[in-house]
Amino acid sequence: MRNPHDIIRKPIVTEESMNDMAEGKYTFVVDKKANKTEIKNAIEKIFDVKVSKVNTLNMTGKLKRMGANIGRRPSWKKAVVTLTEDSKGIEFFEGM
Repeated sequence: MRNPHDIIRKPIVTEESMNDMAEGKYTFVVDKKANKTEIKNAIEKIFDVKVSKVNTLNMTGKLKRMGANIGRRPSWKKAVVTLTEDSKGIEFFEGM
């Protein structure tokens, strides 16, 4: 089994993700090769909470230009994790 910290890269802290916290939903950047089961197990192990549902989205990198050259930012994977009703929440997000 892979290290949970290799699966969960970083949290996404935006206005929309902060509004979803009231519903028990937390957003993370995850490894592109990780599946929903691996993401669920990693979140439960790192933050000691119960996960009820995981939604994943493959995000395409944006096109960027430097003069005549056109490049692309790297693509990444986003996971929206919904906690169970009896879970207390993730302490990492509480102070934001």
